[in-house]
Amino acid sequence: MKHYLDFEKSVAELENKIEELRHLSSDSDINIAEEVTHLQNKAERELNSIYSKLSPWQKCQVARHPERPHVREYISALVEDFTPLAGDRLYGEDQAVVGGLGRFRGRSCVLVGQEKGHDTSSRVAHNFGMARPEGYRKAQRLMDMAERFKLPLITLVDTPGAYPGVGAEERGQAEAIARCMELSLRLSVPVVCVVIGEGGSGGAIALATGDRILMLEHSIYSVISPEGCASILWRSSDQSRDAAEALRLTAQDLEKLGVIDRLIREPIGGAHRARTETIRAVGQAVADCLKELDGKDPDSLRKERREKFLAMGQKGLS
Repeated sequence: MKHYLDFEKSVAELENKIEELRHLSSDSDINIAEEVTHLQNKAERELNSIYSKLSPWQKCQVARHPERPHVREYISALVEDFTPLAGDRLYGEDQAVVGGLGRFRGRSCVLVGQEKGHDTSSRVAHNFGMARPEGYRKAQRLMDMAERFKLPLITLVDTPGAYPGVGAEERGQAEAIARCMELSLRLSVPVVCVVIGEGGSGGAIALATGDRILMLEHSIYSVISPEGCASILWRSSDQSRDAAEALRLTAQDLEKLGVIDRLIREPIGGAHRARTETIRAVGQAVADCLKELDGKDPDSLRKERREKFLAMGQKGLS
């Protein structure tokens, strides 16, 4: 069964009617093709209307949709001969961070991403995409490998934030995140980052410090989750909608603010409705960015990357 968000109720009713009619048609001699086509067109118009005016809070819900494509799906579809690497060589393995070597469109590269999981057991195994220090240190190890072998680095961001547990803090969560950012700024190879779902707090920016930062149309990227912001400012998560508005966390706002470089369009109804099409669009956007960065000398890459992040905050919303 499809998972519908609360603001998709009207679409759910129409699509359920279509399924009922199709079931009826298969069990009888009645030809209802015309009615099904009419309802399909109506559902498509309704979906277009809803998704053309999503609020920031609704975009948060779309970005967190359980059927949205996750990192492993992107890697499986876009990367050949992917060899995953495990462990940080310091403490242990963290399955919230997936990374390794592979060939993207015939080109060797290093890939790192945050995996949330797709069902209960895999979500628990991947800790819902919330990495611990060993996950970020594994990412550092892969960044070092990209530098050593002069391979481009591609990162896929999808996390509600770094894991806030006591053990993670004891093992140096903040230092691990900061070290990822520092190392990313020092790399002499092209770095392309894509926010494919949630980009939450320092847990996201640890993997989103690059030459090009891309976001899917209905993804989000912010310093804190709306719920976390509301609990701090209003002492209640009931104000999450207001927090989402104030945080300017949508791809559209962040493009205006100069925080990201490019917005990748999603199919009508979100990435979860046309997963293959979405993955293909992300692959093309990454390929375009790598082509733009090809031929730049290491010093220029580092200089422009640093200047890019130093300039953030100077551009406001009109």
